[in-house]
Amino acid sequence: MSDYDAIVYDLDGTLVDLDVDWDAVAGDVLEVYESAAVEPPSQDLWGLLGGASDVGLGSEVESAIAAHEREGATTAPRLGHADELLERSVPVGVCSLNCEAACRIALEEHDLVHAVDAVVGRDTVATRKPHPEPLLEAVDRLEADPGASLFVGDSERDQVTAERAGVAFEYVGDGPSGV
Repeated sequence: MSDYDAIVYDLDGTLVDLDVDWDAVAGDVLEVYESAAVEPPSQDLWGLLGGASDVGLGSEVESAIAAHEREGATTAPRLGHADELLERSVPVGVCSLNCEAACRIALEEHDLVHAVDAVVGRDTVATRKPHPEPLLEAVDRLEADPGASLFVGDSERDQVTAERAGVAFEYVGDGPSGV
């Protein structure tokens, strides 16, 4: 990894394991739709989030998800790549599908804030992974070139994001987590 000018890490499943019951999150998001008397576009959490703005529920759905993420960030176990991050001599960033506040909370909880130069969450830019914009924003904040940067993640979504951004990619384990 020393051949890169910057390294960007995914957060959940890479640096920490957010302590979030994603089924409960989906249930709370479905309640937002139900309370508004709006037919949900799907039962899948990310489908629910993706369709929320189209029916005027974007901020309510985002808020429901982010509340769980922020809470789960306070008790998220630290993973092995967090230690690796501390050893980096190049600029380091985080690009996550989680909200930026949860990313910052998790980094703070594990004393990693000082080692991270840029944090881009789901709500930092207008698009979400696998769109390349969040990763390119993180790389830009690190003042690096995408072609000289590495993205480390745990999911196919992370790999697709890196490919679309023209950034090298590496899985944290033996392959995609399925997230």
